Amino acid sequence: MRTAAGRRVFTYGRGRGAERVALLWLLAKGYRPLARRFSAAGGEIDLVVRRGGTIAFVEVKARGSMEAALASIDTAKRRRFGRAARAWLSRNPGLSGLTFRADAVFIAPGAFPRHMPAAFELDFGG
Repeated sequence: MRTAAGRRVFTYGRGRGAERVALLWLLAKGYRPLARRFSAAGGEIDLVVRRGGTIAFVEVKARGSMEAALASIDTAKRRRFGRAARAWLSRNPGLSGLTFRADAVFIAPGAFPRHMPAAFELDFGG
């Protein structure tokens, strides 16, 4: 039986591994990394990547099945994600003329990563 601490360690490790897989997947698609694990304003962005004139703020979700991964981004997460994206942009004002979107990469055992551009609306509000 796993302890709560053991589950946290496992989940943390799975998340870090999923972020590495997602980054490699996005690199293969021509994206260039700008930031990893950016935290601010009570939220976190797993990856910030750029391809051409688009900056993608990427949420990486690893779950036991692709269906669970797809369903794992809730309203509260989107709100925190948007605040963090706004904070990242305020620290990188030279990029303000580009297009911004919220992407997601879903990771599940036995499946290729699934990159969803514009997976959810990027809410820069409170």
